[in-house]
Amino acid sequence: MIGIIGIIVIFVMVFGGYALSGGHLLVVLEAIPHEMIVIGGAAVGAFLIGNDMSTVKHTVKDLGKVFKGSKWKQQDYQDLMCLLFTLIRILRKNPADIEPHIENPSESAVFGAYPKIQQDKEAVELICDTLRSATMNYDDPHQVEEVLEKRIEANLEHALHSSHALAAMADGLPALGIVAAVLGVIKTMGSIDQPPSVLGAMIGGALVGTFMGVFLAYGLVGPFATKVEAAIQEEQNFYNLIREVLVASLYSHSPNICVEVGRQNSPGHLRPSFDDLEQALKDAKQSIAA
Repeated sequence: MIGIIGIIVIFVMVFGGYALSGGHLLVVLEAIPHEMIVIGGAAVGAFLIGNDMSTVKHTVKDLGKVFKGSKWKQQDYQDLMCLLFTLIRILRKNPADIEPHIENPSESAVFGAYPKIQQDKEAVELICDTLRSATMNYDDPHQVEEVLEKRIEANLEHALHSSHALAAMADGLPALGIVAAVLGVIKTMGSIDQPPSVLGAMIGGALVGTFMGVFLAYGLVGPFATKVEAAIQEEQNFYNLIREVLVASLYSHSPNICVEVGRQNSPGHLRPSFDDLEQALKDAKQSIAA
């Protein structure tokens, strides 16, 4: 919602301020469609040249983060800790009982209780791979933590491709605006025999290209890249929590302590309260008993 408000404020302040200063919006509005063909088309073409199809799809998908923010909310953090608590309890009680859940998480009743997490491939694989390693006696906390940290860093680097692609587009837009403006000037010079009123309108239209390039770069695409990067960085806290809880379990702490470690390492604005989490864990215990 705040993203939409920001876009509205940008347009109102820029075009409203121009109109209040005595500028003629008609000149700008008439030139925008043609300038956008040049600037927008060139920007999209350069974007396609500079990125593979995976990054293109990833970027289009991640644009939603500008308006929705991180996909993980406070309830998701609480659900994750309940899920990890349940899995650790099962593993401690009987390692053989954990195998159906980590080998086929899509059919697991434990994972199925938290469908949003179950649908996230990376979160599920991170949990299952780590627990599987523990059942194979690969349970040195320092080694496992190092492996998880490198894996999470690699995933973060991959996830940031979309924000980097948008930032590169923002960097190129002012130059593409100049290209459009130069083309407008060339067109104007071809009509040099026209009266001053006509030439003035043509020059004004040409300068709209420079304006649009800078406006799109610093008013929209650049902030989009920043917001996408911030949302992706915040989402990584979710995977860091998985690492913290599972590594704590390798130190043979009780499931409650492991989860508390994760709770305290959660971002402050997404951290569930101790009482809320305690009640959720009690409900999780009852569901297992049932």
